[in-house]
Amino acid sequence: MKNQSKFLALFFFIITWQALSIMANSELFPSVVDIIKNFYFHLFENDMLHHLFITLYRVFLAFFITMAIGVFFGLLMGFYEELNEMLDFILLLGLNIPALVTIIVCYIWFGLTDFAAILAVVINKVPVIIINIRQGTKDMDKKYSDFAKVYKLSKKEVYKNIYLPQLFPYLMATIRLSLSLIWKIVLVVELLGRSDGVGFQISQYFQFFDITSILSYTISFVAVVLLIESFILKPLEIKSKRWK
Repeated sequence: MKNQSKFLALFFFIITWQALSIMANSELFPSVVDIIKNFYFHLFENDMLHHLFITLYRVFLAFFITMAIGVFFGLLMGFYEELNEMLDFILLLGLNIPALVTIIVCYIWFGLTDFAAILAVVINKVPVIIINIRQGTKDMDKKYSDFAKVYKLSKKEVYKNIYLPQLFPYLMATIRLSLSLIWKIVLVVELLGRSDGVGFQISQYFQFFDITSILSYTISFVAVVLLIESFILKPLEIKSKRWK
């Protein structure tokens, strides 16, 4: 039933878009058929795959670095209250600095390089990861820790059987959230200061008001993200709930 509902929603969206494009009768509101043709052209006869792979490389590199740093400091701030009070202001500051400012400052300091681009994404999104993991650590049920003390479980068993199962749902929510935020920021980073990638291509087509190509590139990247969601994140999310 869920899959049928999804297909019905998609079908309704396509029909609505097609109807609106016919009513608009403008190149600025392309039909579904025009978008599919354009997508096919860029995918098989142009360099869409090249730019798509470059953007995915940046997204996953920024994602893994951000997750590693965010989870590490999130756990520390969740377990140690003194450290949490010490870093809380810096965390609050990081949450409220606009992404655009971070990107521009990194480009000015380090030049229009991949290093500056990835660094800007990491700086901007690490606070979000820390907040979620810290909250997950604080929300852990203490009775399980008492249980571990009574039965004198080793540290390895405590981390594996007590901490990890309780943190796993928060970790999955954080992964989903950070991935959805990071790929959007990467597109902005590419648009502002890189010479390749999906964001760069979108900026190029924007200059020519080529809305059809912009939508084609958008669909390509959204499709990849949806595949990751369906075949990797969803199964992991189901697994994360088994401990209950």
